[in-house]
Amino acid sequence: MPEGDTVWQAAKRLDSALAGKVLTRSDLRVPRFATADLTGRRVLDVTARGKHLLTRVEGGLTLHSHLRMDGSWRIYADDQRWNGGPTHQIRAILANTDLTAVGYRLPVLELLRTADEHKAVGHLGPDLLGPDWDPERALANLLQDPARPLGEALLDQRNLAGVGNVFKSEICFLLGVTPWLPVGALPADRAAQLPVLAKRLLEANRDRPVRNTTGRRGPDLFVYGRAPRPCLRCRTSLRVADQGDGSRERPTYWCPTCQTGPTPAPRPRTPGGPHSRTSRRTDN
Repeated sequence: MPEGDTVWQAAKRLDSALAGKVLTRSDLRVPRFATADLTGRRVLDVTARGKHLLTRVEGGLTLHSHLRMDGSWRIYADDQRWNGGPTHQIRAILANTDLTAVGYRLPVLELLRTADEHKAVGHLGPDLLGPDWDPERALANLLQDPARPLGEALLDQRNLAGVGNVFKSEICFLLGVTPWLPVGALPADRAAQLPVLAKRLLEANRDRPVRNTTGRRGPDLFVYGRAPRPCLRCRTSLRVADQGDGSRERPTYWCPTCQTGPTPAPRPRTPGGPHSRTSRRTDN
């Protein structure tokens, strides 16, 4: 699923394909911007901001997109068949004389003035893979609401930008606490480790085709998507339960032996069930 590392990869691919070149085709298939035409404008750069993508073009305009769960940008040469999904799922097409970038299932797509980018991403906390990364500020943001469960705080992009559901579970495992532990109950030494650990995990994965947190060939992840298989450290059966703030529940994985803190009553899952996940990238 797209998290900060995946979006960083997408920005790198788009920037390589589009930056410095004049658009020969522009097609934004969302009602609000269906008549907008960027043809003839040069793409200046494509950059990631947390889980957001900003494609800047001449004339002070930025195409802002967000992948959420299922969105993707794919790059095609002239002789390649578009295979990212059915035609009705295409939301954007940007092409130059060499390559075509096609955005599939983009839940967020808007054209705005570059000077107004803050309206789209100004709410974000320090970006784990960005030049604005500030570990002290990120930790202070997380600790602002000490009663909030750690897992929910990590997913709140206003605290720090780039952590998604996979990294949430993996970070909590590596810290040795459950995602339901109140942030304020996190021991001081582990709280100090948290921003450093999160940045290390995302940086290590931003150039990998398959996300890996274990440092071994397999399994790639410590807990995410592995319940009820045994923990790689203690062999206890891993568990999974939904976690959320009421607006959206997310499958959350943990080891009942290696991680301390409160937990919900888990519902039984199977490796092939709805909460089984793979670490392989899905946005090529």
